[in-house]
Amino acid sequence: MTRIIAGRAGSLALAVPDAGTRPTSDRVRESLFGALESQGLVQDAAVLDLFAGSGALGLEAVSRGAASADLIEKAPRAAAVAERNARAIAKAAPGAAVRVHRTAADAFLRAATSTFDLVFVDPPYDLDEGTLTTTLGLLVARLGDTATVVIERATRSGAPTLPAGLALGRSKKYGDTTLWWAVAP
Repeated sequence: MTRIIAGRAGSLALAVPDAGTRPTSDRVRESLFGALESQGLVQDAAVLDLFAGSGALGLEAVSRGAASADLIEKAPRAAAVAERNARAIAKAAPGAAVRVHRTAADAFLRAATSTFDLVFVDPPYDLDEGTLTTTLGLLVARLGDTATVVIERATRSGAPTLPAGLALGRSKKYGDTTLWWAVAP
């Protein structure tokens, strides 16, 4: 079962799509958000969750004090689950703006005008490196001055190729999953 770990909606169970997604484990999310909060990166942040699936990463941020979260998911079933989870979070954490966009990550980034403080990029593990690099390149224009980007990939994939405008900050391995942190250089 996937759940919100902490914050105003702590322990709230989240629905997950029946197929086609790989939710970030509770253990990884707990560690990730502990690190983000210790650096003051969540409170009042404008959050972008690309390849959102159930929306667990963006919704965890809202539960912990983010001002807003935009969840981007093109798969219809997963987007419907993210919308259901967003409604549940809205009841538990009123005041935060949560929007689900049923579109591809690149299409959203090309059309967006907002900037974001904290971005989660959790594509399918089989997404090729060139496609990921293109998405990250589009993302650069949507980042706030002190934005942090967290990229989740299979450990076997190695570090992502970052475009100009992003530099690798650190990484943390959790078995088959590795999180890479990127920042504006």
